[in-house]
Amino acid sequence: MIERGIRKTLQGVVVSDKMDKTVVVKVDRTVRHPIYLKTIKKSAKYKAHDEGNACHLGDKVVIEESRPLSRDKRWKVKGKVGQSA
Repeated sequence: MIERGIRKTLQGVVVSDKMDKTVVVKVDRTVRHPIYLKTIKKSAKYKAHDEGNACHLGDKVVIEESRPLSRDKRWKVKGKVGQSA
């Protein structure tokens, strides 16, 4: 069997599940400001493929990099971590 390269994974919260087989996942990260050295919270939203529409609003999920599935989708839902409050 041919081994594929290591794919990136991110963990985030589902902020929209209104599309069919697609969820929008918000991923938060913290970075240090290069000059002021203050910790800043940044976030990004990714559209991820959700076969079976299993994820719902507020779910914590792990998404994995994949081939382009549509114009905006480059990620797949790997699994649920839990539900956010």
